[in-house]
Amino acid sequence: MDIKTAVKNALIKDRTIDIITIGAKTGLPRRIEIWFTNVNGRIIICGTPNAKGEKGQYSPRDWLANLRAHPDFTFCLKESVKIELPAKAVEIVDPDDRTYLMSAPETKWYRDQVDSIDELVIGSPIVEVFFRDLT
Repeated sequence: MDIKTAVKNALIKDRTIDIITIGAKTGLPRRIEIWFTNVNGRIIICGTPNAKGEKGQYSPRDWLANLRAHPDFTFCLKESVKIELPAKAVEIVDPDDRTYLMSAPETKWYRDQVDSIDELVIGSPIVEVFFRDLT
């Protein structure tokens, strides 16, 4: 299987990745493990309002602050294929789009962590990932 096919398959079935962002305050590279979700071909990185996945108030995410300051980052697949992909993050701010994404079957885990989808729509970090070299 060629690498492009392997990457496309990984974007459908994998979940755990690392992202390498540039620190919003430090300007230094920051690497964290995180989940991504494929919603009808759209690659998103999201979370629950509370960083610990618990019910409660919104807690800020360093990764989101970093992506807001420096949207270009590295998306590191590491399950079925190991490759680092240059990417750009675009924060999803439109309430209808946020509702669509957080209502999708693929984001059920996030819905199960809160009392209502409104909590996710209002308080969750959600970015869409666009790959520069993946066509």
